[in-house]
Amino acid sequence: MNTVQIAAADITADSIKDTGLLNMIIFGLFVAVTLVVVLRASRNNKTAADYYAAGRSFTGPQNGTAIAGDYLSAASFLGIVGAIAINGYDGFLYSIGFLVAWLVALLLVAEMLRNTGKFTMADVLSFRLKQRPVRIAAAITTLAVCFFYLLAQMAGAGGLVSLLMGIDGKVGQSLVITVVGGLMIIYVLIGGMKGTTWVQIIKACLLIAGAAIMTVWVLALHGFNLSELLGAAVETSGNAAILDPGLQYGKSETSKLDFVSLGLALVLGTAALPHVLMRFYTVPTAKEARRSVVWAIWLIGLFYLFTLVLGYGAAALIGADAIKSAPGGVNSAAPLLAFALGGPVLLGLISAVAFATILAVVAGLTITAAASFAHDIYASVIRKDQVDADGEVKVARTTVVVIGIVSILGGIGAQGQNVAFLVALAFAVAASANLPTIIYSLYWRKFSTQGAVWSMYGGLGSAILLIAFSPVVSGAETSMIAGADFAWFPLNNPGLVSIPLAFFLGWLGTVLDKNTESATKQAEMEVRSLTGVGAEKAVDH
Repeated sequence: MNTVQIAAADITADSIKDTGLLNMIIFGLFVAVTLVVVLRASRNNKTAADYYAAGRSFTGPQNGTAIAGDYLSAASFLGIVGAIAINGYDGFLYSIGFLVAWLVALLLVAEMLRNTGKFTMADVLSFRLKQRPVRIAAAITTLAVCFFYLLAQMAGAGGLVSLLMGIDGKVGQSLVITVVGGLMIIYVLIGGMKGTTWVQIIKACLLIAGAAIMTVWVLALHGFNLSELLGAAVETSGNAAILDPGLQYGKSETSKLDFVSLGLALVLGTAALPHVLMRFYTVPTAKEARRSVVWAIWLIGLFYLFTLVLGYGAAALIGADAIKSAPGGVNSAAPLLAFALGGPVLLGLISAVAFATILAVVAGLTITAAASFAHDIYASVIRKDQVDADGEVKVARTTVVVIGIVSILGGIGAQGQNVAFLVALAFAVAASANLPTIIYSLYWRKFSTQGAVWSMYGGLGSAILLIAFSPVVSGAETSMIAGADFAWFPLNNPGLVSIPLAFFLGWLGTVLDKNTESATKQAEMEVRSLTGVGAEKAVDH
């Protein structure tokens, strides 16, 4: 056992709690700096395009960095490092799934979506279909994805605080959730998409830099030899299986199917996450949208390579048992590793980055949900486009406050619960309800309004139903409702069933639809999606 392992073995909840004040000071500095940035960005918020899409003023590299900031949530940093530390190879499969998903976004969605839409995903889906039913369905699925993602992030903030800030008890954690929610509301109200984007850019740089420093540090302790690091991880854990596939997902045929289902949801869900899709509208052209995704792939890919070293580093220097018994459980692997490497200062920095991560992601989700309601429901359905930009933005800002309050209350209510199902539900809903309709709208000329509505509601309903009756909610030791057992669906993720079902319903609804869509609109959408002609600020290229 080397000196770092000895130091790690001495880590206790009390020793980390002593760093709480330092963590709060560093986090306070981050909030102060980002608030100044948001205030400066807010000066240019004059139109709906400014508020929703940052005036389409960001370059591809800037937007790609912001996408990375939006995408790399607390689950990516804390969850994946912990998963690798505990389950080894199977934990790293999460990183692979999240990264490969971006190739789907790049090849199938990004450029054509930017050419066709204006502010939200519903703009694309309703371009050549009937406005009212499609916009309502798209807004409902968008709000569902954003709400469950928000709930997971807010509840995660409360859970992590017990480790990172040394605040125990539900009252203290509830206070932290309220503070995070309040800051989120301020960021989005004042800064709009432009302010939110700059917060995400700053957060992405901090997160990747922090992970890079820890990665180099861990490798240096093992002579920059990955084999030596892996050997140390096996020695500390006493389990050579952490280097082989199957430790988590190879125990039974059901667990193997569960992994296929999870992988399907991750790979296909990312390309249909509303808060990620909305980022494509913050650039002036489809070419910049494509550059955004390329930059995002490089930055996210680099980060996920870091998670491999950090995960096995935590396994080698701290050990699975110490991680599981720490406050925060598996999510504590990265902070414990930071404390073992650099003491209170590095832990303080990583704590601030973790909270910055939550703050940036919830801000992005909130503005997406607000834009969906104000633009798709209020302006397009209720007022039938008879509202000016100022009126629409006022409704969006009111919606931000309502969503913020609801997510705070939901996060407080979900404390201590297993929030993994919330993230799984967000990806499953996105992959089931949104992606089939997006793909059909962009690539199938005969796709109809009935097909879109059947696909979206069928995907949303089946995903929620299957998760409600899965082991994630009841019937297992780690279930959300302890002691209850009403699970009849054996898989933790419904993607294997709900995604093909949504594609089938989209096809069935279309072939059974006796109403034909406008051939002129279909032709216009095809030309615009492929060339950018007619899209706002699009150029022929």
